[in-house]
Amino acid sequence: MSATIRVASYNIRKAIGTDRRRSPERVIDVLNEVDADIIALQEADRRFGIRHAAIPPLLLDSQSGYKPVPLNVQTDSMGWHGNAIIVRKEAEVAAYDVLHLPCLEPRGATMAEVAIKGATLRVFGMHLDLSGLWRRKQAAAVIHAAAQGHALPTVLMGDLNEWSAERGCLADFARHYSFAPCGRSFHARRPVARLDRIMHCGRIRLVDSGVHESAAARKASDHLPIWAEFRLG
Repeated sequence: MSATIRVASYNIRKAIGTDRRRSPERVIDVLNEVDADIIALQEADRRFGIRHAAIPPLLLDSQSGYKPVPLNVQTDSMGWHGNAIIVRKEAEVAAYDVLHLPCLEPRGATMAEVAIKGATLRVFGMHLDLSGLWRRKQAAAVIHAAAQGHALPTVLMGDLNEWSAERGCLADFARHYSFAPCGRSFHARRPVARLDRIMHCGRIRLVDSGVHESAAARKASDHLPIWAEFRLG
């Protein structure tokens, strides 16, 4: 029996909107609108100090149907160097891990194996560097990590920070994965760039994809969420 799973990627900019107001409630409204089964978040923690989660755990629990993947790295943070994965409350997280990426400033990626709707999907979330050279090194590290372990349907997603159409880390990822044609997600007020990307292996079939462009999404962050639906089985 096949299952259709909806994933999404969203750089929430530490819950600071295009009006420069911090409002985790607005971000949660957008997450509920997107209505994905698995969501990779970037800039999910505050950058300095003890790096509190940008969305307070109790708020996420009470106002959404999501729970964070328990990375068990930083007590007051949701993610790892700002990267987090949230899943529907009924989903089972079979495994999870964090990746150390080569960098000048702290960068990382997250991984979760999620069982939902009778299928299991391995998901990687990432936020790559502003430097093209470091982006390529980081892409190589993620590709290597995704090739380890037992074979599973795999999705990679996040803010790749790549402005070019086909060069750099995009070309590196394209040798191993297919890109979902989601569309332009940055800047939220007037999208001109495809900085956010969803990639998938050949074990799953892309059904549909796009950018979520609601009025709430145009205010909640400087990035719009992107989404894709996949058929497994």
